[in-house]
Amino acid sequence: MELSRYDPIWRAALPYLRARKNDVHVPISFNYAVQLCAAHPEAHPDRVLPAIILHDTGWAVIDERAIFEQGFGPNMMESDVRYLHEREGVRIAREILQDLGYAPELVAQITALIDGHDTRAAARSLEDELLKDADKLWRFTTAGIAVACDWFKLTPGQYATRLEREITGQLFRPWSRRAAATELATSRRALHCDLLP
Repeated sequence: MELSRYDPIWRAALPYLRARKNDVHVPISFNYAVQLCAAHPEAHPDRVLPAIILHDTGWAVIDERAIFEQGFGPNMMESDVRYLHEREGVRIAREILQDLGYAPELVAQITALIDGHDTRAAARSLEDELLKDADKLWRFTTAGIAVACDWFKLTPGQYATRLEREITGQLFRPWSRRAAATELATSRRALHCDLLP
């Protein structure tokens, strides 16, 4: 798979990737999306990969204070900012993809994946499953734990336990669950979670 064909999307998305550490989250999630597409050759990477690059662009137009006050914690998936970042992400993705000359049908397929990527528990397609899994898998990495534990006001060890208890079961694909377990074990060792719970 020739990944450089997505470089124009990366360049267009860059102004939107500086919010909420998406310049860390999105590249890691993209790498997982590439691996998931390779593990599921029946999926359409030209839908999944642009969607993962663009899925969180909407956070860039939301007040940062609102993101951290409403977007994390109890009932976070039902918070207004979660829905707003998806709507804004769809709008931004549509503009970027249209400006890059993507066909209207493909733009609609990509933005349909972005819409509901956080707030809709059920997946509508294999591509939707892969996007949702790639979006979550970054959390299991050392970088993901280091970044996200602060969002939830947890220690790295506490956040690692939360991932294992709550997030692993939300992954759709067996490949993703195996990757999460492997990555979490590596992260726990790297962060000395046994000594620094």
